[in-house]
Amino acid sequence: MNFDSADAITISTAVREGKVSAVEVTKTALARIATRNHLFNCFTTITAETALTDAALIDREIAQGNHPGVLAGVPFAVKNLFDIAGLTTLAGSKINAENPAATQDATAVAKLKQAGAVLVGALNMDEYAYGFVTENSHYGVTHNPHDLQRVAGGSSGGSAAAVAAGLVPLTLGSDTNGSIRVPAALCGVFGFKPTYGRLSRAGVALFSSSFDHIGPFARSVQDIAMVFDVLQGEDDRDPICTKRPPELCLPQLKKDISDIRIAIAADYFTKGAEPALAAVQKVADAIEVTKYVIIPEADYARAAAFVITASEGANLHLDKLRSRPEDFDPATRDRFLAGALIPSSWYLQAQRFRRWYRDRLREVFQNVDVILAPTTPISAPLIGQQTMILDGEEILVRPHLGLFTQPLSFIGLPVLSVPILRPNALPLGVQLIAAPYNEALILRVAAALEAKGVVSAPVIFNAFN
Repeated sequence: MNFDSADAITISTAVREGKVSAVEVTKTALARIATRNHLFNCFTTITAETALTDAALIDREIAQGNHPGVLAGVPFAVKNLFDIAGLTTLAGSKINAENPAATQDATAVAKLKQAGAVLVGALNMDEYAYGFVTENSHYGVTHNPHDLQRVAGGSSGGSAAAVAAGLVPLTLGSDTNGSIRVPAALCGVFGFKPTYGRLSRAGVALFSSSFDHIGPFARSVQDIAMVFDVLQGEDDRDPICTKRPPELCLPQLKKDISDIRIAIAADYFTKGAEPALAAVQKVADAIEVTKYVIIPEADYARAAAFVITASEGANLHLDKLRSRPEDFDPATRDRFLAGALIPSSWYLQAQRFRRWYRDRLREVFQNVDVILAPTTPISAPLIGQQTMILDGEEILVRPHLGLFTQPLSFIGLPVLSVPILRPNALPLGVQLIAAPYNEALILRVAAALEAKGVVSAPVIFNAFN
């Protein structure tokens, strides 16, 4: 079996059927990481010893005739803001490195392990999840596997790049304003942000509590669905985690999508570079979508999202900003300081607008089930690139990579970024957006697109072959 390109379900099936051992899969993954990670700088920690111990336990379960879990033997890694028992949770920061080690795994990590997946390490990110580029002054830049001179996106850049490079088939990240979807688009993989509160965030270092989601990265729709199914379920450790019963999505992937009402986001979501719009049109043409819909006041939603996240993030780190400003990544520190100066009246007005905006989106989803929109306005910018041209105007790169993701995080909608690979060009992403708790509709549409060959996420070998 070619472990570089095999997806998680293929690996777990082979392990459960005895065609390969979990230890062999894990050793292969660890060797791959050891020889290739220096090119990409995805990992901040590699948990080789515990990974091999866990893999051996899975092999013993199989030998005894027990069911080892639906993800048996599948190597995975997590953004370094997920608690891993015995390790200090960095959240991309220098300051957190002084904290004691976590005493238990984050709920999401524990659930994947219970399903038989094998944790092999923690992944690089923007400090405190505040950024879209993963150019971390403490732990280095994560490089895009499609072009090592370009960013992987952020803040879950290590998570996206590790999947794109074939280091592991599955990773977890977090999304506040686009931190799963942006790097997924720039690295050419699938990145899923379920409904706010659908998955437990217990044991995850938060950036902005009223925005933060967790979700998976993978190279196939079925892997995304499988991980989502494993992670669903209420959790008393996370007060915002829904008590809504799980809805398994993997069994629904092959359902016909002709009954799903799909439209293209118009107006605000048509701003930007032509390639991003062409990517959306490619998806629309493949499934014969001609209807357009307007998401009202999306520009105000993005502005309000900026206000709320900056305020909440700054408040969370205010003590350290006062006592240890020099120990922050300068880019993070400056944005937090700006957030600390936002008047409370602005924050309250942004929250009032948030309620109004949520009601308008409810009205939109009375007439449509899934909306298509670009994920990012451009493909991956160069490392260190400060500005880009959008609609003939020169603007800053870092804040505007989230141009199309922030208005959707604002009210916690479920969104999947699907990868559009272009001949002799960098990948782009298209967002599939639905009303809350309609993850199954999104994944059905994505599966249909994947079956048509319109979206795909092959492992990128050119950087290390």
